[in-house]
Parts: sequence; C-alpha cells; structure tokens
Amino acid sequence: MASIRVDKWLWFVRVFKTRTLATDYCTKGRVMRNGVALKPAHEIQPGDTLTVRKPPVTYTFRVKEIAKSRLGAKLVENYLENLTPQEELQKLDPSFIAFNVYRERGTGRPTKKERREIDELFNSGYSGFDWDDFEPDDEV
Repeated sequence: MASIRVDKWLWFVRVFKTRTLATDYCTKGRVMRNGVALKPAHEIQPGDTLTVRKPPVTYTFRVKEIAKSRLGAKLVENYLENLTPQEELQKLDPSFIAFNVYRERGTGRPTKKERREIDELFNSGYSGFDWDDFEPDDEV
C-alpha cells in the first residue's frame, strides 16, 4: 500500500477519535500539506508532513508508514512522527493557562490598567481562536 486517504490515516493513527471528525476537519480546511488544505479523499504517502489545526493547538506530523487498520495507542509511534513544537503543546497544559490568569485572593477587582493587561494577554495568546469549533474530547 503506497498511499492512503488522509482522513483514514488520521483516524488510523488516533489523531481523531472518529473518521467523521477527521473528514470534517479536512473539509473545513484544517488539515494541510505544505500550506495547502487537503480534501478528505486526498492521498498521502510516507514522508509527507501534515499540519492539523485543532484549536488552540496546531499539530505537525510526519507520515512514517501507511497503516492498514486503526492502531493501538502503543503502535502509533511506528507510523507517525510528532513534530509539534513545545510552545504549541504548552497551550494544552492547564497549569500554564492558570499561571497566566492567577490573582491573589483578597486583592480585589483589577484596576483599569490591570484589566487592560489581562485582556491584552488573552488576545495575544489566543488570537484567531474560535471557541465555537473547540472540541475538547479530541485525541492526540
């Protein structure tokens, strides 16, 4: 098997919980190769590098091999190489998010200046983030 549909491969290697989710992300233009959005039926081959936008993180994977069926979690590393930068993965860490918005108890309401700084922090870190498309149950 020299190539496979991109939606099938993403489901086989457990990037998405269901094939329908993989297809939906492809249809929405969130799965790319070399900056070009892929349709669900697009064929991929070993060596291809895929970018998958699953807000708030953008994952990058390199296809090592083509799987014939859905894999167990322990076997996934034989079929893909995760090239996602650490800065992107850090967006999922709850302690990192909580650290940015923590305020001491009893300090009262933020001043106007502090409020602007908090708003700027949120707007800079999550620019372009669409909460309507956020699906927290997705696997990676």
